[in-house]
Amino acid sequence: MHFLDQAKIFVRSGAGGPGAVSFRREKFIEYGGPDGGDGGKGGDVVFEAVAGLNTLIDFRYTQHFRAPRGKGGSGSNRTGAGGDDLIIKVPVGTQILADDDNRTLLADLTKVGQRVTFLKGGIGGRGNASYKTSTNRAPRQHQTGEVGEEMWVWLRLKLLADVGLVGLPNAGKSTFLNSVSNASAKVGDYPFTTLRPQLGVVRHKGREFVVADIPGLIEGAAEGAGIGDRFLGHVERTRVLLHLIDGSADDPLEAWRVVRGELDSYGAGLDEKREIIALTKADLLDDKKRAKVVKAIEKETGATVFPISAPLEEGMEPLLDAIIERLGTETHDDEFEAADERHWSPL
Repeated sequence: MHFLDQAKIFVRSGAGGPGAVSFRREKFIEYGGPDGGDGGKGGDVVFEAVAGLNTLIDFRYTQHFRAPRGKGGSGSNRTGAGGDDLIIKVPVGTQILADDDNRTLLADLTKVGQRVTFLKGGIGGRGNASYKTSTNRAPRQHQTGEVGEEMWVWLRLKLLADVGLVGLPNAGKSTFLNSVSNASAKVGDYPFTTLRPQLGVVRHKGREFVVADIPGLIEGAAEGAGIGDRFLGHVERTRVLLHLIDGSADDPLEAWRVVRGELDSYGAGLDEKREIIALTKADLLDDKKRAKVVKAIEKETGATVFPISAPLEEGMEPLLDAIIERLGTETHDDEFEAADERHWSPL
């Protein structure tokens, strides 16, 4: 399945059904009076976050969504049936943004089963029975029904994961993800092997957590270089960043500085997230070189550096222990429920 994290769609709620013009006609009742019923309400447009989806690819091929209109009223004061709501199913983590700037957040679906009534259907028109007065005994006026609402919006998917992998291209992120999880990310000895975000579930010492791997960052990523700003969006929701540094690089410490600078420039809370640092491809360094690199990074960052070799599964145990310790017992649902109470509203 192809991964797509952004799509533009058109949505329109249903119009209200027209009211009826009708008069009661029964045997032995000469002047029955008006009995035209009201029209039914148009269908709402509702977005629902569902499990089992992790891409917006379906919205590339279907871009227009229209809820059905309400049915017209009829005689005997019968109200028309309301139009069915249009339920648009999206992956958990989908944001709905205004079309004009692709930035204004209109809704954020962060939990399975969460629903947002995005556009309300039009109200049904009044039938002629509702216009009857003491001076107008046989009204013929009626309403056609309120029109529905419509707009273009952007859908943007931000993956939900516990741990986000960051680093320069070819830092070994995909190799690490494949080693510790059920993922099957493409691996190659060249930069930008990973072209789209990947998710993997890690099981360690009775705990499970989700890891998100994004394509390697380059200088200027926070401003959009290599569409790095979109990739960084996928680790906004993570609780811990695992920063992988290529131990075989010419200057591992400078590699850390470059990525750290992009995280700080991007903002959105990434600069404040808890960070764990791992030195990858440690098996390619002799003991003296490895100790020197680890010491230099630890001196600069003030954090413990974990030398690892994912293919050989060396150093993985203490690193995974550290991740579990940082994650604690809090879940994503706990975080988003608290955020909902403080900040979030449907529209």
